[in-house]
Amino acid sequence: MLQMPLTDLQMEILELYSTNLNEEELNELKSLLAKFYADKAVREADRLWDERNLSGWDMEKWLHE
Repeated sequence: MLQMPLTDLQMEILELYSTNLNEEELNELKSLLAKFYADKAVREADRLWDERNLSGWDMEKWLHE
């Protein structure tokens, strides 16, 4: 079986999980991760919106398809 080295993200997560977080800290971490990925999705959507020169009218059309 081919073994690949761990990525920097995997190493960081392993280090994080080696600490004991209380429930409040764990929830805070989950919120931070969710916000991180939500922000990335919004930036990509904005980029595509600009790249394709879309408008509010385009969105209205999609809502009624």
